[in-house]
Amino acid sequence: MKILLTGANGYIGKRLLPELLMQGHKVICCVRDKNRFYADNLDSNKITVFEVDFLKEIEYDNSLGNIDAAYYLIHSMSDTNQFEKLEELSARNFLELVKKMNARQIIYLGGITNTEKLSKHLASRKKVEEILGSSDIPLTALKAGIIVGSGSSSFEIIRDLVEKLPVMITPKWLKTKTQPIAIRNVLEYLTGVLLKEDTFNQSFDIAGPDILNYKKMLLQFAQVRGLKRFIFTIPVMTPRISSYWLFFVTRTSYKLAVNLVNSMKVEVIAKENNLGKMLNITPITYKEAVELAFQKIEQNDVISSWKDSLVSSFSLNSLREQINVPTHGCFFDKRIRLISQDEEQVLQNIWSIGGERGWYYGKWLWNIRGFLDKLSGGVGLRRGRTNFAEIHVGDALDFWRVLYANKKEKRLLLFAEMKLPGEAWLEFHVKDNKLIQTATFRPKGLFGRLYWYTVLPLHFFVFNGMATNIVNYKD
Repeated sequence: MKILLTGANGYIGKRLLPELLMQGHKVICCVRDKNRFYADNLDSNKITVFEVDFLKEIEYDNSLGNIDAAYYLIHSMSDTNQFEKLEELSARNFLELVKKMNARQIIYLGGITNTEKLSKHLASRKKVEEILGSSDIPLTALKAGIIVGSGSSSFEIIRDLVEKLPVMITPKWLKTKTQPIAIRNVLEYLTGVLLKEDTFNQSFDIAGPDILNYKKMLLQFAQVRGLKRFIFTIPVMTPRISSYWLFFVTRTSYKLAVNLVNSMKVEVIAKENNLGKMLNITPITYKEAVELAFQKIEQNDVISSWKDSLVSSFSLNSLREQINVPTHGCFFDKRIRLISQDEEQVLQNIWSIGGERGWYYGKWLWNIRGFLDKLSGGVGLRRGRTNFAEIHVGDALDFWRVLYANKKEKRLLLFAEMKLPGEAWLEFHVKDNKLIQTATFRPKGLFGRLYWYTVLPLHFFVFNGMATNIVNYKD
């Protein structure tokens, strides 16, 4: 079959693509920025990359031809007042595209919406389902609550809370019931309904076998990790305080924390249906899902993570707009080091930077900078990195974003997503047996210039030590 896959760079899309390819399908991957798309170890002969922004009028490419089915996996967690209109616009533009491609089925992954009082985002998910179901193309809607898997936002937030806090004073929404589902089951449902006519023009809630409140989820997570945790709920935490609580304790952005808190106040219980039996899917319990997630983490085999989406940034600037490092009106810190050991080792050191490895010098200074960034509403250092040794364009790397990563060219370019009175880039380039490390800062106004000169003494030690240690470090 020929499949159109939207959100191919997203958390679900990155995991669904290999499954579709293994089943022998050809896949058109829709991405906003083709430079962010990578398909390592996948059959590139079966993949077509289609660069498209569904928030804009789409220029249809006739060479794409007709398709059998289309997956709609686009979901915004934007905190703008217009996000509902943007989601509707995206859905309508998608619908116009798949009509031209003569799709035989649309498969949509949305959220469970069985209560009258919905959060704005769940209400928007319901509206999108109505739009996608308004055409003559049969729609199969799969609606899930919390998805549990390595790298998912809910999994990482719960992990942060459980592993960092032996005692938790929590808001009352921890008593809200939900029905989590393992990412493996989600993928089984998504692939199982493909061109299955019994599912056409129907909507199915998909969920795991356990109905739990958030407190029980935290405690069961702790049991899997062999940790003893104590949780006390109090009624005085407002949604704003709850959002700040999540923001400061976990690695989530404040914007995402607000959206999660609003959704977590809504009970999410699936309506019973026979889809699981129809597709012969064995439901995975919550504890089993957590155990499976940690198997992936321990094997360094996390395929996708929520933090690699631009929604985890404090700014949604296009990566393209930042990839050309400016020279006019900028400050620079350039360090050059001769490489006395194997170049490949130095290159591997560069590709392992950030996360648990750190930044090779002045760890406590980086930690302070990350704390100050978090305190001012930035992303902080706690996003870490998805893979210990691999870096791809678009990945989050602590409070940096990967703009360019090419091992053959021996060049890595990062863009700062920390709160700054300006814009900053950090580049590593191995050339002629030398490491060339360049920090670039483009200030905004007088305050930006004052900021640069204020931190200049720290830059001398940090960047100098970092360059020296990168060329000397050995695994």
